[in-house]
Amino acid sequence: MNLSLPINRVSKIGPIWETKLKRLGIETIYDLLYHFPHRYEDFSDLTSISKIKINTLCTIKGKVLAIENTRTFKKRMTITEAIIQDRSGAIKAIWFNQPYLTKTFKEKEEVFLSGKAILKKNELYLSNPVYEKISQGFTHTGALIPVYPETEGLSSRWLRTILKSVLREVKNEIPEIIPLEILKEKKLLERENALWQIHFPKSDKFAQRAKERFSFEHLFLIQLTVLKERIKIAQERSVPIPLNLKFIKRLVSSLPYKLTDAQRKCSWQILKDMEKPFPMNRLLEGDVGSGKTIVATIAALNAVKNRGQVAFMAPTEILAKQHFQEVFKLLKNFKLDVGILTGKEDKFYSKKLKNDFIEISREKLLKKTENQEIDVLIGTHALIQDKVKFGKLALVILDEQHRFGVKQRAKLCKQKELIPHLLSMTATPIPRTLALTIYGDLDLSLLDEIPKERKKIITEIVKQSEREKIYRFIIRELKKGRQAFVVCPRIEDKDDKEDRSGWSETKAVEKEYKVLSEDIFPEFRVDMIHGKMPSKEKEKTMKDFKNKKIDVIVSTSVIEVGIDVPNATVMVIEGAERFGLAQLHQFRGRVGRSKFQSYCFIFTSSNSQKSYYRLKALREAKNSFALAEKDLEIRGPGDFSGIRQWGIPDLTMRSLSDLSLIEETRERARELLEKDFHLKKEPFLKERIKEFQENIHLE
Repeated sequence: MNLSLPINRVSKIGPIWETKLKRLGIETIYDLLYHFPHRYEDFSDLTSISKIKINTLCTIKGKVLAIENTRTFKKRMTITEAIIQDRSGAIKAIWFNQPYLTKTFKEKEEVFLSGKAILKKNELYLSNPVYEKISQGFTHTGALIPVYPETEGLSSRWLRTILKSVLREVKNEIPEIIPLEILKEKKLLERENALWQIHFPKSDKFAQRAKERFSFEHLFLIQLTVLKERIKIAQERSVPIPLNLKFIKRLVSSLPYKLTDAQRKCSWQILKDMEKPFPMNRLLEGDVGSGKTIVATIAALNAVKNRGQVAFMAPTEILAKQHFQEVFKLLKNFKLDVGILTGKEDKFYSKKLKNDFIEISREKLLKKTENQEIDVLIGTHALIQDKVKFGKLALVILDEQHRFGVKQRAKLCKQKELIPHLLSMTATPIPRTLALTIYGDLDLSLLDEIPKERKKIITEIVKQSEREKIYRFIIRELKKGRQAFVVCPRIEDKDDKEDRSGWSETKAVEKEYKVLSEDIFPEFRVDMIHGKMPSKEKEKTMKDFKNKKIDVIVSTSVIEVGIDVPNATVMVIEGAERFGLAQLHQFRGRVGRSKFQSYCFIFTSSNSQKSYYRLKALREAKNSFALAEKDLEIRGPGDFSGIRQWGIPDLTMRSLSDLSLIEETRERARELLEKDFHLKKEPFLKERIKEFQENIHLE
């Protein structure tokens, strides 16, 4: 059976089951086989009824003496009670809302039951035990039993049944994809055996060996994929851009501040990469306020002064327009043309840097870009539309969008023979383990130094009882002419009585805006911004805030990236437990962008130790790189930008923190590609990598 076949090719999986499986991301037989348990129930202890211990998991084997349903009137619940007997004695088993069990079991039929024994009113009974007829063998009882990620109407019991059936059906048809010499040297389980052992392990030891096998397999696939990409990029042709020191020195000397050593070092790495005849593929990592934009602008100026064009892409319209303003300010004395292109407006703007803004039509802007009359075009994803054509695109700069492949670059410049250089930027520092795996095809430049004129942001975790004190402090800051952000996890306030997660207790933007504007800061100008607002309204609100027409802005995470308001000195984060550490760090980075002392006040409605530990890490981390490592340790790799979307199993996600395993799989992948780059000797591995690339969307 071909593992890439759609899941509906499995017998007993019709349209209804297919729909439910797709909710779990299971679309092929491969997806089903690689839908691994997230834990196991140990039902391996076969116990005689007389030796059952209270509150202990056990499995019993016995005959059904009697079984019947009763119904409670208060809770309208069906209770199924059965008496099970073995040679040592008898015990009652109770199930809730499973009336069909009276038809499932027949009297005197032998069954296995696994569950926990509970003592209530001096009566010992098994509560909601897992059951299995002896004639069916061990699938749900009597062993280490897998428990899977589930969805409504699709239980672990059903998954166990279908997986055992499929594993039997594909027996001897699951090809090995790890080279045999690596398999033997690492003493890894073979693929087919590992699939059996991860779903139906003989013991804890075999379950662990299966996990080790698949952790190695997935990391090995990732390493092969990113290293092949790295080698492939090095084989592409690009326009070499010579270093033009004259213009760079002129730009640097015009700045109102001195470049940091880190900015100089990163600029040099980028400029030297751009001199090469193959495409640069570099990721510029820098803390909030570390000066990524000036480094990118230096690269852009060098490209333009060598008769090339630059595309500068940002994730949001607000950020694109902010970059437009900043690049204009930095390059206004260099007689360049800069355009801006976003997707939600009928009109676009171009600017001759020696004059005022010129409003022109989209058609005219696109024509100017194709005729190489626009030197730098800044925008959102609208830049990679088919209508956008560059005359001579030499450099692509991306903000917070690291996964941007050769095909997309080729699409941008509309020419296959030459690929532009690529510079990605991120304010989310990437831990070393992730840099060696997920971003292994990118060269890294680190801006690990903050400009000296910036003061460290004072960060405090605030108790709810101290809220009034914080409000009084904010009022003093506002009276000095400063401004404040208040970030909430939600837009609307909903009173959800059924909510058990505490979500309904978290602060909402709309309600908080009303409270702050009417009760807390009535003498100041308070406004709000969130993702559901129209684009023009959001833009106007942020513009008013930047121009000091608003004193306090209440927002969702829409202000997370790139909003630059130097006069803002206070950041208040409500419901901080709802955000990741990296996200909280981004929020904090919206202040502290000037010579004024800035503050970040963190409120949480959670009393958990884990939540406090995370927030304490935010307060105490010496820099964002240390914080990134802590975030990886606490929350796992899936919370880093875009990684969860790769479709990597949680099992492998956990392995992304294992530096020694990552380094080993990287070295193995490098050795294999040196010997056999096209994997001609490993056809099954080659096919799997092809499927893997399609799933993770490296391009």
